[in-house]
Amino acid sequence: MSGFKNLTGLSTKDKFYNYILTLQDTITSKLETVDGKAKFQEDVWERPEGGGGRTRVIENGNVFEKGGVNISAVHGELPDSMQQYFGVKDANFFACGLSLVLHPKSPMVPTVHANWRYFEMYDQQGNIVDSWFGGGQDLTPYYLFDEDAIHFHQVCKTACDKHHPDFYKLYKKRCDEYFWNIHRNEARGVGGLFFDYCKSSDDMSMNDWYNFVTEVGDSFLEGYVPIVEKRKEIAYSDEQRTWQEIRRGRYVEFNLVHDKGTLFGLKTNGRIESILMSLPPHVQWVYDHHPEKGSEEEKLIKTLKKPIDWVEF
Repeated sequence: MSGFKNLTGLSTKDKFYNYILTLQDTITSKLETVDGKAKFQEDVWERPEGGGGRTRVIENGNVFEKGGVNISAVHGELPDSMQQYFGVKDANFFACGLSLVLHPKSPMVPTVHANWRYFEMYDQQGNIVDSWFGGGQDLTPYYLFDEDAIHFHQVCKTACDKHHPDFYKLYKKRCDEYFWNIHRNEARGVGGLFFDYCKSSDDMSMNDWYNFVTEVGDSFLEGYVPIVEKRKEIAYSDEQRTWQEIRRGRYVEFNLVHDKGTLFGLKTNGRIESILMSLPPHVQWVYDHHPEKGSEEEKLIKTLKKPIDWVEF
């Protein structure tokens, strides 16, 4: 496994919190350069029960219609609903992470989502009784360019392969399963990686998991920015923009009905503006909409009905 990074004197939660502080700066700086017009607006907020965060939102840019790159570190008593979910009593928690969603203006540029997070649970004496990492990144195109999906997945695989030969296959499959709109019987997008409850074991220490999760986080810009640069200048019609807004409706449905991160934030009295920054500004729900047969729109729908192996395992 990969060696320790340069913060071995700190606790796991402090190391990871320092990491996401820096990663937020790196990502927002690069995205501002890519956009060329809009800048991120920053809100620093506090959670009454403990902790807080730093929300950064970009809107109405040349490239990005709306996007957020947020970090948070919250702690306190685990709410009753979450104690029931985890099967514990009288537990306290600490959770920190970076979460981002970018909704480009052009329907030729895919939406992207990513998050990397760390969680600790404590007994009443303050002892850690459980801890784990989670996260991932996934791509949601409106018009399908196979080479973009291949590029995104290859970057994910390269990051995974540095830590375990089975990680890409495993976490790609979990991503396909997780980002599945059950009520629509289709994927939200073309997938990527999804991992959760990554705990210390005989094969992976928490330092190993830290190195893996930060490797994936560091790969994000490499996976997404080249796609944006390639597609952002392509002309598009009003009809293609309408299709984008219809597909965004499916994105909203997933986030509000199925997404664990959204539900966790709502159940732990998270900051509502930060939680819902993932929702796009312009969305449509058209009754019983079906794309024209043989169209690029229908091609996307057919692709989302069954996961595809974009790169060889």
